[in-house]
Amino acid sequence: MAACHIFSMATYASNMICYPHPANPVINGLRKTHHLQFTGSTFWAIPMSLCSNGHHFHRPLAAASVEETAQTESKDGKPRFKLDAVDPEITEAQKQAIAQLPYHMAKRCKALMRQLICYSPQKGSLCELLAAWVRAMKPSRAHWLAVLKELRIKDHPLYLQVAEIAVLEESFEVNLRDYTKIIHGYGKQNRIEEAVKILSNMKARGFICDQVTLTAMIDMYSKAGHVKLAEETFEEIKLLGQPLDKRSYGSMIMAYIRAGVPDQGESLLIEMDAQEIYAGSEVYKALLRAYSMVGDTEGAQRVFNAVQLAGISPDAKLCGLLINAYGVSGQSQKARVAFENMRTAGIRPTDKCIALVLAAYEKENKLQKALKFLMALERDGIMVGKEAAETLAAWFRKLGVVEEVDTILREFAETEANSRVPAS
Repeated sequence: MAACHIFSMATYASNMICYPHPANPVINGLRKTHHLQFTGSTFWAIPMSLCSNGHHFHRPLAAASVEETAQTESKDGKPRFKLDAVDPEITEAQKQAIAQLPYHMAKRCKALMRQLICYSPQKGSLCELLAAWVRAMKPSRAHWLAVLKELRIKDHPLYLQVAEIAVLEESFEVNLRDYTKIIHGYGKQNRIEEAVKILSNMKARGFICDQVTLTAMIDMYSKAGHVKLAEETFEEIKLLGQPLDKRSYGSMIMAYIRAGVPDQGESLLIEMDAQEIYAGSEVYKALLRAYSMVGDTEGAQRVFNAVQLAGISPDAKLCGLLINAYGVSGQSQKARVAFENMRTAGIRPTDKCIALVLAAYEKENKLQKALKFLMALERDGIMVGKEAAETLAAWFRKLGVVEEVDTILREFAETEANSRVPAS
């Protein structure tokens, strides 16, 4: 009965996995959650009785006695999970998924994958299924990883639940990065409480957080809008005493951008430059976009200059963000200058960039200059596309001059032609 008791406690410690439940919202007043122990139905106290002094539990997940074996059997004594067979009445989608399993996948892995593809809680808990597999197939870490990889590739809804159970199993030989992957997975789904629970359990087993794991937490807090928690985690990374890498910096910069304080993100960018650490182009682009959308031309120009100092060649999208910043701020002339500078640099303008210049002219009601701009583009063989045409058409509708457009364009064409005729 002692063995049964241990198995039951392991099952209880995994109750979030074995018994599906709807995701709970983040609790109000969430503090530095990766240092807290939660109570209630969602979290449990750290299961100290399940931990050894090292990184493994005393007992594997697999049943090792008659009492434990009974956990995977129905009341009539028949196995709940037949690993060598599936229900003949499975759906066409399930049949197709099974048929698409990798040809070279080990048979023991395919046996579990078939069960997971056709899994139904009515047959028993997920913990019981995996216990039956471990007992029957004696998997190694490579087998576990093959199953998890396939679940991840298929974007299977049980992926993270299986991963959570796997880290409790001795044959999985869990390491720190296994926990990080689960935390990152929950972070992508904005399931903060589950990620924090995993972090807490990881620490309870003696693993120490590193920069990669804490950066994953920053990403998660950033996307969820918890900038204070992201800041606290960023400070925790600094306490590790190791140089911060561009990913940790970039994650914190993105947190500030999402929180609507790009200037604080720019401060970190300057701190990085001082250490000759350069963020990825996506970080520069996000920061430039943040300034662009509010018409902060000085901030946008600073970031645009920083992009070039970082050795990143500006593209049409980055140039478009700078043009937009000037347009939003009502500086159509500078928007046009930015457009021409882009062309001078050899970057072919997109239709989006042309539309942004037209929008800048519209904001200041400079129709004549806008038409002259279009005529200049036509001379250079640059045709107006759908977005720019729609921007111009909407402007004309507001002015009520749709019918006069052709006349105005002809007049401009004649004016341009006459200006090029040399005086006699």
